[in-house]
Amino acid sequence: MSKTIEINGNTVDWQEGMSVRDAMKLMNYTFPMLVIKLNGTLVSKSDYDSTTIPAGAELMVVHLISGG
Repeated sequence: MSKTIEINGNTVDWQEGMSVRDAMKLMNYTFPMLVIKLNGTLVSKSDYDSTTIPAGAELMVVHLISGG
């Protein structure tokens, strides 16, 4: 049985050592203004490469939109 994580409601396969940056690449998220929460905890942009995602985790990626 493969392990999974949830990214914005989508179930995806989890890999040992998967980082927030890896998950973003997997989902093709390239927008520069993102807010990311891992299991409800905010992840700083500077920590995307060093923050690993545990199996069964929930990752929320919010695209910030500005305008006027």
